[in-house]
Amino acid sequence: MTGKNAVTVSADVPAGAPAGPSARVPAGGPAVPSAYVFDNDGDHSGDQHRHLARLLDPLTFERLALTGVGAGWNCLEVGAGGGSVALWLAERVAPHGHVLATDIKPGLIPFRDGLTVVRHDVVADPLPADAFDLIHARLVLSHLPRRDRVLRRLCAALRPGGFLQLDEIDITRWAAPPVSGGRAAEAYGAYVRAMARVLGDAGSDPTWGARVAAEMTGAGLVDVDPVRWTEVWEPGSAGLDLMISNSHHLQDRLLEAGIPLGLLREAREVMATPGFSAPSFEIHSVLGRRAPAA
Repeated sequence: MTGKNAVTVSADVPAGAPAGPSARVPAGGPAVPSAYVFDNDGDHSGDQHRHLARLLDPLTFERLALTGVGAGWNCLEVGAGGGSVALWLAERVAPHGHVLATDIKPGLIPFRDGLTVVRHDVVADPLPADAFDLIHARLVLSHLPRRDRVLRRLCAALRPGGFLQLDEIDITRWAAPPVSGGRAAEAYGAYVRAMARVLGDAGSDPTWGARVAAEMTGAGLVDVDPVRWTEVWEPGSAGLDLMISNSHHLQDRLLEAGIPLGLLREAREVMATPGFSAPSFEIHSVLGRRAPAA
C-alpha cells in the first residue's frame, strides 16, 4: 500500500503543530468529550504513559509490523496518549508517508516530520472515509460510549485492504490471588477490585478485550487475527510500576470506590516489595482488514 495524499481532520491543533497536508474535512459541530478516567493533565499522566509504553509497546509494535507498514503509508493513531506508537509509525512510513495522531488532550505527543497531531474526539468528530492504510487504537474503545459505532467509523475510514489493530484489556481473571498470598494478597486484591469499580463507574468496560475479535468480525472486517498476552508482574516491572502510578493518579476515585487510604498505601508498599508477584491483566491485540476492492 502506498498513501496518495496525507489526510487530516479539522480539529483544534495545538500551538506549534505542523500544518496538516491535503484533504481537510469539515467538523460536524462541537465535540462532546468522551469519559476517560486518566486525565492527560494530571500530575501522574506522564508516568502513566511511560509505563504503558514499557509494558505494551513490544507487543503493539510486533503486531503492527505484521501489516507490512512501511514507506508511503497513511496511518491514523487514535487516542495517541504519550505518542510512542505514533512516533514508531512515523519512522516506518517516512519519507513520503504520514501519521495522524489524535487525542482529546494531545499535549503530551511530540512533533516529528511526517506526524500531525490534532485534538479530536473520535466519538463526536468526523473522520474521512476510505482514507487510511492502517489505523491503530490502544486502550481507547473500551472507555468510550457507543464503542460499536466508533468501531464502524474506524472501519469506514480504512481504504479497501487497509488494516485496523485494536489493543484492549480483559480484567476478568485479573483479580486472581497474587502468588505471594497473605496480607500482601489482601491489600493488592482490594486495590484491584477498587480499580475495576472506578473503571466501571466511569462507563468503561475493562473486559471488552475478550470480545474485540468478534466485534471486528461483526463490523465486516476480514482476516481477523487475535492474540492474547499475559505475564507475571514483579516489583520494578512495567506492570507494577504502572499500577503504583495509577494508584496515585486515581487516588480520589479509588477512595470513593471504597478502598481505605491506609489499605491503598499498603498496596503501594506491597507492589514495591521484593518477592511480591501477581498475574497481569490480559491484553488482546487484534488485527483485522477491510476487504480489498473487488
